[in-house]
Amino acid sequence: MNTLNKSNLFIKEYTSEFVGRWDELIDWEKRGESEGGFFERVLKEKGAATVLDIASGTGYHTVTLGLNGFDVTGSDGSANMISKAKENAERFGLDDVRLEEAEWTSLSETFTDDKFDAIVCLGNAFTHLFEDTERRTAMDEIYSLLNPGGVAIIDHRNYDSILDNGFSSKHESYYLGDTVDIRPETISENGVLFRYSYADGSVHHLTLCPIRQDYVTSLFTETGFQNVERYGDFESEYDLYDPDFIVQVATK
Repeated sequence: MNTLNKSNLFIKEYTSEFVGRWDELIDWEKRGESEGGFFERVLKEKGAATVLDIASGTGYHTVTLGLNGFDVTGSDGSANMISKAKENAERFGLDDVRLEEAEWTSLSETFTDDKFDAIVCLGNAFTHLFEDTERRTAMDEIYSLLNPGGVAIIDHRNYDSILDNGFSSKHESYYLGDTVDIRPETISENGVLFRYSYADGSVHHLTLCPIRQDYVTSLFTETGFQNVERYGDFESEYDLYDPDFIVQVATK
């Protein structure tokens, strides 16, 4: 791993204890109900069969996509997350799923001879990158690992709303666990420090970079992607500030 800086601070923040309780935060069953098969639908519509999940976390999407018939590979920059993802994959009978520790700015070093029909970076994970140059490098890596006509999907919190109007949450998608309260301690254009407070008093933090919707779209197009589609809380039509989460889908 590289020397710790702001863009790989997550390696330190995703402690074994926090990672061990991440699924309590997500609530896999409620997450599935909230998504309603959105990502599976999009990937099937795009004709994707092989999928690389580059922010596998504890394995929710890697496992879900695998159970829905996709040939899925998972990776994450946190060794603790990969360890937990392997446990979850085995729990669901996906013992042979490939899971690798890999950073987004050097994916091709791990997946040297691999190409994929789709690459997904979900769970607001892309906002762990703080520097524009790193985000562009990551986009280039994603683009290079896709087959022609392949699709990239990145989601992120609605930072336009957070930065312009302050934090609020409908608590209807993504982090649905009833025993965890999430809210920012500090908000600025340079970073948002989120506090995760569990019912038993346990507290954890994540430092994330607020990236606006138009900026992410421009990253896609400037990398060479086509036909960028945007969804707010999985709906194609939405008001700028209304959704909690934004999903962007682009084609190589």
